[in-house]
Amino acid sequence: MASDKRLPPDTEANRLSARVGRYARVGSQVGGFAARMAGARLVGGGRDRDRNAAELKAMLGGLKGPLMKVAQLLSTIPDAIPPEYAAELATLQSAAPPMGRAFVKRRMAAELGRDWRSKFAAFDETPAAAASLGQVHEARSLDGRRLAVKLQYPDMASAVEADLNQLGVILSIHRRMRPAIDTREIAVELGERVREELDYAREARHMAAYRQIFADEPAIRVPEVIDELSTARLLAMGWLEGRPLLDYRDHPLEARNAIAAAMFRAWWYPFAHVGLIHGDPHLGNYTVFEDAGEPCGINLLDYGCIRIFPSSFVAGVVDLYRGLLANDEARIVHAYESWGFVGLSRELIDTLNIWARFIYGPLLEDRTRAIADGVSPAEYGRREAFRVHQALKEHGPVTVPREFVFMDRAAIGLGGVFLHLRAEMNFYRLFNEQIEHFDRADVAARQRGLLLGVGLQPVE
Repeated sequence: MASDKRLPPDTEANRLSARVGRYARVGSQVGGFAARMAGARLVGGGRDRDRNAAELKAMLGGLKGPLMKVAQLLSTIPDAIPPEYAAELATLQSAAPPMGRAFVKRRMAAELGRDWRSKFAAFDETPAAAASLGQVHEARSLDGRRLAVKLQYPDMASAVEADLNQLGVILSIHRRMRPAIDTREIAVELGERVREELDYAREARHMAAYRQIFADEPAIRVPEVIDELSTARLLAMGWLEGRPLLDYRDHPLEARNAIAAAMFRAWWYPFAHVGLIHGDPHLGNYTVFEDAGEPCGINLLDYGCIRIFPSSFVAGVVDLYRGLLANDEARIVHAYESWGFVGLSRELIDTLNIWARFIYGPLLEDRTRAIADGVSPAEYGRREAFRVHQALKEHGPVTVPREFVFMDRAAIGLGGVFLHLRAEMNFYRLFNEQIEHFDRADVAARQRGLLLGVGLQPVE
């Protein structure tokens, strides 16, 4: 990464003044909304709850920063928030209006020095893409390489702390309404992961790890980080040419299946072999590259939301799968306990199995099939989440272990991608290829070697 020795002091750390400003912009909206959540209307008729849910979506949809991103994650967890809210928040897109040229010039000068333009052969000040925490610009290096340069929006560290505080207000009120799920661990996990996303130096190390994982995989491409043009809030990487995944919805089934198979491997291989997952399978984080006009693989574009799991958790995922496959209750319960679920009753185990059989369902049948028949991507998991919600209301509450949050989010998101593609594959065989020689000690050893090699810490 570029040296910071010649740069002025960091003026965008977690500052009180910036937090206060964020509280003023967001807190009044969230505070008023939370007060209505606590009122009788929320626990009353469905029309009021639908209207409040639409209002929350509209409020968050105009924000840059983490609160919108966190809302998307919460929408996938059964009963983490009321179902009407989950349905609305699931439709939020991780995009926001871009910052203007004045911001671009300030950010580039602050990170690379006043002579930043001399470090590029070309730099387009109009962003190619804008998201919740930053925006991407196209550039060209002095040696002619095409680059993607991601710039973090100003005062994001302060925005994170302010927004997480407001999230805590909403979740604490929901907890007082006797929900089926205790969200305390969920809130801690979301906070840690979103804070990590602000550290572009860490994202660069994530990217380096994935480049090693898929170095010999022709169907999966990972950008190369340009270290000398990158800092903690500026990330320069090689540009990967590709088209949006949704452009291929009407291609022949063989082509759609090839894209889906690459997606499956891009997600499950790192998890099963080194305990890593890409925790935000948003459609904008992938593009498809072609050869002679035909799709032949995927580009993985964003590495801010990478979750590192201990090998014990990976083993629990494999144990649960094999337990469900063999209807081995002892193995199923052991898997839940290894994840961190405690105080499991017969009723809670049965309830967790509803969700587990939904998540694992396509992997349990040795046949070619769609991920779900007759279900839209927006509705994927909704029916099962409602069944879990109803059962937990009677037999809960249950505290969801932290590690479950991004595992659940990623599985739901990946299923949504397969639904968009209308893929039909033997998911059972694809999954069993990944876990055929699974060994917990091997996963721990591979994780340690990989992560230490790129400057990250293993989590054993």
